[in-house]
Amino acid sequence: MLLKDEQGVTSIEYALIALLIALGILSSLKLLGTDVTALYKSVAATVIAAAGG
Repeated sequence: MLLKDEQGVTSIEYALIALLIALGILSSLKLLGTDVTALYKSVAATVIAAAGG
């Protein structure tokens, strides 16, 4: 009887998949966040220099 009840197993699997997806998203945002900030600063400096400032 206990071996045939797989409801809890599926819930745990979905929770683990959601956790892995969340970790992937957070780590990607952390890595890309620094690149985007550096790119923004570079573009801002170029615009300021081009404007004569």
